[in-house]
Amino acid sequence: MGEELSGKVAIVTGGTGGIGRGIVELFAEEGADVVIADIDEARGQDLEAKLGAAAAFKRTDVGDADDVQQAVDFAVERFGGLHVMCNNAGIGGPRRRFLDDELLDFDAQMRVNLFGVMVGCQRAGRHMAEHGGGSIINTTSIGGINAGAGLMTYRASKAAVIHLTRCIAVDLAEHGIRVNCVAPAHIPTAINATYDQSRIIQKMQPLQRVGSPRDVANAAVYLASDRSAQVTGIVLPVDGGTTAGPPPTDVRELLATRPTETPT
Repeated sequence: MGEELSGKVAIVTGGTGGIGRGIVELFAEEGADVVIADIDEARGQDLEAKLGAAAAFKRTDVGDADDVQQAVDFAVERFGGLHVMCNNAGIGGPRRRFLDDELLDFDAQMRVNLFGVMVGCQRAGRHMAEHGGGSIINTTSIGGINAGAGLMTYRASKAAVIHLTRCIAVDLAEHGIRVNCVAPAHIPTAINATYDQSRIIQKMQPLQRVGSPRDVANAAVYLASDRSAQVTGIVLPVDGGTTAGPPPTDVRELLATRPTETPT
């Protein structure tokens, strides 16, 4: 067992699978008491049983402000406080190009991906402001940083999370509350299980290593811990260098191409 988060109480929304589960498990390993906030009761209860006294499941729909408030109240009642709020819950959408997208999933994605983060920051922030501060960590995406085709609602929601995080970081700083983002990319989870990421990594990611939820969890531990006491309002990509630029092999291939005719 580690000690980076010893004595801290955390809530992780979307905590039953993928990146959320990775964060829950590592938070517990590092000494935190963790509330697993999710709508998946079966997986939540299984994870609670696995982690024992360090974790407790609370069914939470992040699109419902009352549910989020109940999760905060539950953390305080069960573990005695709330020091870390990880707003990780998110949903994807259909991979349609913009002109073919009927935008039928707009309300659902914004409700979970944006409103869920906003209300999570607010309800956790209200408690933290009265109890000496804390750390809020929001999960955005490379899709909120880099432009691209398709998935417009998802990209818009994740871009909004970044700006929201920075604004809230400024607004809550006087209360000793730090607010930051992690921005994963190409992490194998259920949300992107419908396609093979190996080709994408080859073409877009300088580090050819395949990432994992544990990589994102390590970043979240840093932002949750006292090691990041002077860090607020940042976006921390966990992306193998994707936001920095494409692998140099592609650039070399492009530069090696010669025009068939000399321009006049």
